[in-house]
Amino acid sequence: MKNMSIRFTKMLILAIVLCVIATSGWLFREHRTFKEPVVVSEHITTVKKLSDYSDVVKGTINDCNIYIFDSGVDGGTMLMFGSSHPEEPASNMSAQIFTENLNVTQGKIIVINRINTSATTCTRMGEAYPRFFHVKTPWGEKAWRYGDRAANPLDSWPDPEVYIHYPSGQNLAYVDIRNINRNWPGKANGLLTERTAYAVMQLIKSEGVDMTLDFHEAELEYPVENTIVTHEKGNDVAAMTSMLLTSQLFDVPIGMEFSPKELHGLSHREIGDHSDAVSYLVEVAEPMLDRIRGITDEELLMSGKDRFVMKAGEHGLLYAPIDENGWPIDKRVARHVETAKTIIDVNNTIHPEQTILIDGIPNYQEILDTGIGAYYHDPSSASQELIYYD
Repeated sequence: MKNMSIRFTKMLILAIVLCVIATSGWLFREHRTFKEPVVVSEHITTVKKLSDYSDVVKGTINDCNIYIFDSGVDGGTMLMFGSSHPEEPASNMSAQIFTENLNVTQGKIIVINRINTSATTCTRMGEAYPRFFHVKTPWGEKAWRYGDRAANPLDSWPDPEVYIHYPSGQNLAYVDIRNINRNWPGKANGLLTERTAYAVMQLIKSEGVDMTLDFHEAELEYPVENTIVTHEKGNDVAAMTSMLLTSQLFDVPIGMEFSPKELHGLSHREIGDHSDAVSYLVEVAEPMLDRIRGITDEELLMSGKDRFVMKAGEHGLLYAPIDENGWPIDKRVARHVETAKTIIDVNNTIHPEQTILIDGIPNYQEILDTGIGAYYHDPSSASQELIYYD
């Protein structure tokens, strides 16, 4: 009788373990294979794949969509991209505002919503991140995958003990081999994110890109916060953009930082060094990333409200202000979108030969008033020829 009881207990434990494994596997697979619909603007010119510019990413998960809006009128060319770090959702959501609404009447704009797609298929281990996040729209809820800072180890293996950046030779943390914003300008025969950065550099050169904009978010404990980081070739545009937005629009100032010449692998440094393009990176506050946060869930991610982060602010431990209103996703995306538009406008004034004229994109106050959900379109009612998946 005792032996039967032990056997039954073992069988029960085994059944529970198998159920946990099966459920976990299903959850991981659902997250990895989830398709994010993009209803592109009717003014889209063409949609290419990154492998059209370099076959080093062909057949990989990072062979992302390249959304091209070409007016056919001579002017400048701009590349903007999101999801360098998919744990920073305002980055891809801002890019997608352009993808779904943009009309370019002079010059050309190229948009990448998910530049490091692999990193959207996993979340940071041990952090209890949500798998998905959602935004309410007039037609229902729209969902995106929530991701990690670095590419999925399933797609890039093994990590080196020390990551040696190419071509500088600078030693970086091993995990940065999967962080695309430590891999610029890339390496044709490297691991996944090195090859991804290399392919985007080929795009920049092939399309004659004049300036690039890399959307990011940062924890409030981080000093490079609510700012534009610029290559020295863009000092004049970034400075004027910062002054205009701070003096006329944003309640929290947006600063300007110079790209460090001795810190390698970052988009704002390497793209400007290794191409004719001027490279910018823009940051906005995201309390979800702070180490001192409370419950890590979708509510925190989207509302940007956290009493522990607020308490840290009261003690002067933060580089950005926070109050009971938090840093909601509408505000974070609105700042990014308005910053991108202002960079374009200022660049038009300083470099008229690179003029880009656009419409269809909401301004800062419109996004705050209506919410970002108003600017994402319903794939169930859209023409099939306008639907793509990231």
